[in-house]
Parts: sequence; structure tokens; C-alpha cells
Amino acid sequence: MKKTYEIDVDCANCANKMEKAANETAGVKKAVVNFMMLKMDVEFEEGADEKKVMKEVLKNCRKVEDDCEIFF
Repeated sequence: MKKTYEIDVDCANCANKMEKAANETAGVKKAVVNFMMLKMDVEFEEGADEKKVMKEVLKNCRKVEDDCEIFF
């Protein structure tokens, strides 16, 4: 399953950090951040609980960029 989420991040470098953190989260097959559009496309692993995975994605993203936001 793929979903797109709106994000709030200050700079392209921070967006890259968010993308890397999201891709390292269990349950995420692939995540792509588009800084210009302020969007994150996430493809989930088969059988993953989207809400639980996205909470972990946000937690991991805030470890590398504490003032970022993902709207889900």
C-alpha cells in the first residue's frame, strides 16, 4: 500500500534526513520526500499497520530533525 502525507520541514537537507529516517523504519518498504511539494510518499511492507508505522516514522524523523511534522 502506498500513501502520501503532507509534511512541514524547513530545508532540503532536513527533508533528506527525514527521508533517510523514514526508510530505516520497520514496516516501510520505501519512502520518498519531496521538499518542494512538502510531501512524503510512503510504501508500506505487506501487512504493516499504517498508523503504527507512521507514528514510528515521525518519532524517527524527530530524532534527526526535531521541529519537523508529518500530518496523518
